[in-house]
Amino acid sequence: MNETKEINALFHLLDDPDQEVFDTVANKILLFGKEIIPNLEHLWENTVDESIQERIEQLIHRVHYQDLQVAMQQWIRNETPDLLQGSILVARYQFPDMQPNPVMTEIERIKRNIWLELNNYLTPLEQINVLNSMIYNYFGLKGEEVAYMRKNQFFINQVIEAKKGNPITNGIIYQSLCAMLDLPVYAVNIPRQFILAYFDSFYDFAEPPKPDDYRILFFIDPMQGQIYSHQDVETYLKRVSVPSVPAYYKPQSNKQIIRFLLEELSKCYQEDKERYKYEELQNLINMLAE
Repeated sequence: MNETKEINALFHLLDDPDQEVFDTVANKILLFGKEIIPNLEHLWENTVDESIQERIEQLIHRVHYQDLQVAMQQWIRNETPDLLQGSILVARYQFPDMQPNPVMTEIERIKRNIWLELNNYLTPLEQINVLNSMIYNYFGLKGEEVAYMRKNQFFINQVIEAKKGNPITNGIIYQSLCAMLDLPVYAVNIPRQFILAYFDSFYDFAEPPKPDDYRILFFIDPMQGQIYSHQDVETYLKRVSVPSVPAYYKPQSNKQIIRFLLEELSKCYQEDKERYKYEELQNLINMLAE
């Protein structure tokens, strides 16, 4: 964006010690949208005062966040929001300039290799064995339990790059591949876990739920592809003293999964200096409330 008298005047006011003046200036700068970012970056490079640099960094972050909110609203308005695209939006919170193409290209490559091994004569269990072999052996994806000090494992671009995620991001990759391959695999709401389930038919999220019409054949732990039976899950629920209720076995919508990803990510920002990030993520979570 070309420098104008208005932009120059606003930039000269960024060092005003009055917080009210700065807030007014910041709000006016935000109205220019992401086109103002190169100007702000140029200003940062030519500023020696660290406190002013911090203000400029705040502004750049707020512009990116504002852009992300718009993108998230558009994603939510889709009749069938894509799960992988939702996880890319979450990654843009931390990496606003990330390009989705490397993620999409790698997922497409894994999908193509799985597709070559699948055929109509395989049982559901045999299909999942093919997926597991390709995802965890061929691609080399590893899984670790959720740990809030490992923020990068919540961002899909970092998971694809490092080939290491937590159950949620691994599960998003797994479920996305299943959707591309027309396999009825969905996340279910088992307490304290992120578990996938292979259903005997596809679930229509646009229709009112009819629990009796859908049956889970088995469960899949996306950490490393471990298969679990109904009995295994019932045993787990007893062990953690949680009663088994039908809601635990209902497929989660893509919006619910992305909301859960954001909820868990927000727990990574508990320190006072990062409190604003926690609040920004809570705002995104509220946008996804159903």
